Amino acid sequence: MKRVPHPIRHASLAVLLVACFFAGFWMPRDDDFFALRKNFQIFGALYEELVTGYVDPVNPETLMRTGIDAMLLQLDPYTNFYDEADNADIDIITRGRYAGVGLNVGIRNDKITVVSPVEGASGYLQGVRAGDIILRIGGTSTVGLTLADLRVLLRGEPGTAVEITVEREGAPAPIDFLLTREEVQLKNVSHHQLDPETGIGYVKLERFAREASEEVRAAIKTMQETGQLAGIVLDLRDNPGGLLEEAVEITQQFVPQGKEIVSTRGRLPQTERSYTGKMPPLTLDLPLAVLVNDVSASASEIVAGALQDYDRAVIVGQTTFGKGLVQIVKPLPFNTSLKITTSQYFIPSGRSIQAIDYRSHDGNFATIPDSLRRAFTTAGGRTVMDGHGIEPDLHVSRGEVSELEAALQRRAAFFFFANHFAATTPAIPKDFEVDMAVYSAFKTWLTQQQFEYKTAAEYSADELAASLTAIGYEDAGDEAAALQKAVQAEKAADFDRHRPRLAELLRAEILARYYGDSAQVEASLVEDPHYREALRILGDRAAYNQLLTAP
Repeated sequence: MKRVPHPIRHASLAVLLVACFFAGFWMPRDDDFFALRKNFQIFGALYEELVTGYVDPVNPETLMRTGIDAMLLQLDPYTNFYDEADNADIDIITRGRYAGVGLNVGIRNDKITVVSPVEGASGYLQGVRAGDIILRIGGTSTVGLTLADLRVLLRGEPGTAVEITVEREGAPAPIDFLLTREEVQLKNVSHHQLDPETGIGYVKLERFAREASEEVRAAIKTMQETGQLAGIVLDLRDNPGGLLEEAVEITQQFVPQGKEIVSTRGRLPQTERSYTGKMPPLTLDLPLAVLVNDVSASASEIVAGALQDYDRAVIVGQTTFGKGLVQIVKPLPFNTSLKITTSQYFIPSGRSIQAIDYRSHDGNFATIPDSLRRAFTTAGGRTVMDGHGIEPDLHVSRGEVSELEAALQRRAAFFFFANHFAATTPAIPKDFEVDMAVYSAFKTWLTQQQFEYKTAAEYSADELAASLTAIGYEDAGDEAAALQKAVQAEKAADFDRHRPRLAELLRAEILARYYGDSAQVEASLVEDPHYREALRILGDRAAYNQLLTAP
């Protein structure tokens, strides 16, 4: 039977094209229009036949979502479809808020665990603690639930309530909480402080949601009011980005008014824009360092890159992620949305920092080879390269992580010991230090938890013993035993060898239990190699100026 074209489908397509025309958007060429209509009809007819006529029942939503995901896979990694359940994530990205009970949760030792309650939200105010294991939500067991499942259960309409049951170390029985869902506002600036000895201010920016620029401005003004501010460290490490406009408004706090901060260019005429600083800068004369790492992306790279291009800041850390594509969020029917890449951005020198070549449109992404990278110059004549994120002026590694530390992190040992410590210690001072008594208690607790790990040296010793035995070496057993004994002795000494580093990690985690995330950030800076290097360069004006001067 000949299929009759569905009138609603064609009406919807016509409305879409007319709407695009009157909105001033690009209109497809005749051949584009024909291809669009032709393939739209084919897809609609195919989908209808599968849903209504396939031998087994087919879930229409699952089938459509599979098709959408496969279609988007041919594009860049950042164009994504969000269904109704995912749309709360869009609010977090753009507005830094969502409707829920304010609990950051994660999976620790295969259990749903509260990583940190959001200060001021219902969970925090009613006494839910970091480390609490969530057993039930609204009477539903959390066994087998994913983090996505958890978000659905905990989030909802403001004013509604949800009951959760938690298991807490030191508590004789599970604890019930009745929490109220509300608009939870996440902080963009999680911590700021002024070093009294050096006069160097520090600002930790977690995301570029709405009001990020105002929070940065307020933090700097607070430190300026002390009269001691002699320099600024802006920490963008692990910051995945956010709103382009917020990146522009933060950058304009440090560069002359009217300077171009970023420009965008795409397929459609309306994507060609230049963003300039429209307000007088908050500070032009103070030395500035920006901390970045390989997770710093998008808006973080706009700020770091623009400040580097104007020779306004020393960039410290590791090469950034390399995301030079701009997305906008387009609403779709039934409370769904599309985050679509519409343009690339270019920082003041004219370079793009996009590190992945996505234009094959076959789902395969490769990094841009060095041979295709181009050289640009900063305002002062320094050479900078495109196609590879923002490369730091001062490269600082994360520091070597010992095998012991890595094993402890895999087991979340610092996190869980902090829970144990808080359950047995009512209060600690803000200047708390991990002394030998606390450190010994940590080692004892690890023994009780049957903490074990195997070093590379142990694996090598075992392989050597097996090889000697295999070739019939007579003294293989004795010599292998001696080697393994020596390896075990070195392994046992690791707790003393790495005590300063492990003690600092313990201190930061324990302080978070009593004084929140801000205290944890402050404590983590004590031995932070990036921060220490930033303090050093900001305290040496001659070295600072030399780094920002062309050779």
